[in-house]
Amino acid sequence: MKALMISNDRQLHAEIGAQGSARMPPVLLAATRAGLRDAVERIMSDAPELVIFDASDVEPGEADMVERLARLYPQARFILLAREPQQDLLIRAMRAGMREVLPLPLVHRAFHEAIDRIEIETGVTRMRDGKALAFISCKGGSGATFLSTNFGYALAALADKKVLLIDLHGQFGDATLYVSDQKPSMTLSDICAQIGRMDGAFLESSLVHVSPGFGVLAAADDPGQTVAMKPEHMDTILRVARQHYDYIVLDVGRQIDALSLRALDCADAIYPVLQLALPDIRDGRRLLDIFRSLGYPSERTRLIVNRYEKGGKLRLADLEQALGADVLHTVPNDYLCATDSVNQGVPVLQLSRSSPVARSLAELVALVTERRVMENKGLFNRLFGRSEAEQ
Repeated sequence: MKALMISNDRQLHAEIGAQGSARMPPVLLAATRAGLRDAVERIMSDAPELVIFDASDVEPGEADMVERLARLYPQARFILLAREPQQDLLIRAMRAGMREVLPLPLVHRAFHEAIDRIEIETGVTRMRDGKALAFISCKGGSGATFLSTNFGYALAALADKKVLLIDLHGQFGDATLYVSDQKPSMTLSDICAQIGRMDGAFLESSLVHVSPGFGVLAAADDPGQTVAMKPEHMDTILRVARQHYDYIVLDVGRQIDALSLRALDCADAIYPVLQLALPDIRDGRRLLDIFRSLGYPSERTRLIVNRYEKGGKLRLADLEQALGADVLHTVPNDYLCATDSVNQGVPVLQLSRSSPVARSLAELVALVTERRVMENKGLFNRLFGRSEAEQ
């Protein structure tokens, strides 16, 4: 969003510029003016989409220029900043259609909330009602982190969704390493320590951006910091995330603590991940018993069998009978492809588009989004078509 800044306060210029550039998409200060009269006399040839107007130094005789300013840029949205309320100025501003009035010194959260409202009004962004999907391991090494990270990437790439993955591993969380070589600048514990700043822009700026539509919030890199993370923090994070993302993928790990339990409570669907082996089935039964004791409805819990191979002694029907739950999806055993993906930190869909695992992820996207990805060639072939044409 291109903005005009009107103020003679250089520190405020720098503050607004830094806050605006941190947003996604950014608010860029395309031009600045020293004051109201300067803005009225020096009209921008390329009209701004947003005008940020510091009214602190407006003289009483200049109040009528507010309406002139609004007429100069009729398509722009306005944010009025003021250190002290000036009744005449505020009345004229309201008459001119300026609805966002913020006090100075600037409160960053209030500024970003105002920008959020403006972006929604203008169609730059839309308020979402995101779904939270939790992946949890029935047994260590089941591949839940591999599936959750690659599924998040597939959701964004194949279904044009805006996706956030939150790594909830209390210790040694490494979800970012599965899909990126970037070092996280912020972690979940950092977010919780500054929970008062939580809004869409702050959350977005804290992520490792794997692709334009997919970001990862890294787990705490210091196990000692997890003590400061409280269940109510997860409520706040998910409330904001639901407004700004189509899907929130929760990589819960295996340990259930207060934070992960609150995330599971809030999840729209829970996907226990296991392999078709007796130890996994035993641990899976224990996990599902915990879910039943917590009152989770059975339809919220759908099993995913990873590294599945047909023809084994254990069948899917045996698994479903033992656990009393349905298998939603199976992911084929493609060890070399999965290992290459993990070792390189590159999503499977990007590394090996025609692999069985990549196709299985596309099928899972279709199941979760209820879109017929496999039959929609324009959607499915976005990643797979080229490789097939080359064969």
